Amino acid sequence: MIELTIESLAYGGSGVGRHDGKAIFVPFTAPGDRIRCRVEREKKNYADAELVELLAPAAQRRHPPCPVFGRCGGCQWQHLSYPEQTLWKERLLGEALRRQAGVIDPQVLPLVPAPDEWHYRSRVQFKCRLTPKGFVTGFYRRASHYVIDVAHCPISDQRLNQVLRLFRQWLPPSSAAAQIPQLDLEVGADGTVRAVVHYLGTDPEPLAAYLRPLAESIGLALFLQTGRKSTLTQVTGPSQLVIEVDEPALRLAYGAGGFAQVNLAQNRALVAAVVQAAALTGTELVLDLFCGMGNFSLPLARRAAAVVGVEEYPPAIVQARQNAAANGVAGAEFHATPAEGAASRFGTPHPFDLVVLDPPRTGALAVVKDLLQVRPQRVLYVSCDPATLARDLRPLLHGGYELVWSRPFDLFPQTYHLESLSFLRLITG
Repeated sequence: MIELTIESLAYGGSGVGRHDGKAIFVPFTAPGDRIRCRVEREKKNYADAELVELLAPAAQRRHPPCPVFGRCGGCQWQHLSYPEQTLWKERLLGEALRRQAGVIDPQVLPLVPAPDEWHYRSRVQFKCRLTPKGFVTGFYRRASHYVIDVAHCPISDQRLNQVLRLFRQWLPPSSAAAQIPQLDLEVGADGTVRAVVHYLGTDPEPLAAYLRPLAESIGLALFLQTGRKSTLTQVTGPSQLVIEVDEPALRLAYGAGGFAQVNLAQNRALVAAVVQAAALTGTELVLDLFCGMGNFSLPLARRAAAVVGVEEYPPAIVQARQNAAANGVAGAEFHATPAEGAASRFGTPHPFDLVVLDPPRTGALAVVKDLLQVRPQRVLYVSCDPATLARDLRPLLHGGYELVWSRPFDLFPQTYHLESLSFLRLITG
């Protein structure tokens, strides 16, 4: 057992203190906390520890409102005031750019905070288990597959919490309860709620017949999924949800199994920032990589000469084309193909003036290598992971690009997760 003072926060959510010259990472602590902790895993240069006793709390520490905080694996920072959370997210992005990307003095613009730190998630996956004590619906305990029972999630949209309450009544009496491992809930911009019930049995029809009238009684869109996304089956209700971006608003539809950002208000702010940074004049050729159903492509296509959107998931490309037609947006074409090599393949004979990329958490290192070959004048990189962002920026910065600025966006209050937008420009002369 050791005592130490927490000095900072690390990406991943843990507080960091030092003992005998070694960094000690302790979850659920705050900078300024004086604590007693137990070392669980010791490495050469650092150790992971468990908080045992809070000896003296930091001034910015608060009481977390969620009764399962610290047990549920979803949130890491409910014990921090929201201004403190945003301060550290801004700092952590700057640290990643300095230490990992090698930027000496990164221009980190002020973080864009969420308009509401609670009830912001428009999409949630609830884990389900039938146990000897009853049917449990909630989230995995941190670093385990044990399901913590959750009746109400304070970061989930209230409409999802209302539907969750109903499923907690509907699913236990079902004969299929033991074969339901997951419940996906999401809400669109117009308030429509869609549920996807995952089912491990061989015949989903009895479950569909049981849930159909219940879903219809509250106007719920309901799907069953018996394996991969290709097994999704519509039971009742509309097949698509809609989000809104840009001004005047574009209504972008996406089907069950499709992707949309979980914070709809912050997604609109992020799209607006991309449009502003692009500063299009109507003459540019734009490539949008990992384009999904057109979240960035269609707002940019309103302002560019032409936009090419690339996404490997074919249903998303079908959706992007439909969204372009439904919103009357011309000048955008979409291709179901990997992002790797797309800049070379579609940038001939006319090279792209701007490339926008919004990769998954694993980043886009192979795409970066392609960009260094075709050398677009400008790159806008939307990232959900500072570590892979920094890794991907290094070859660009060594290959003739300068990082003009990066800006963090808080799409995920109460967690350490961080979205950012970075603007790179090719150095000429």
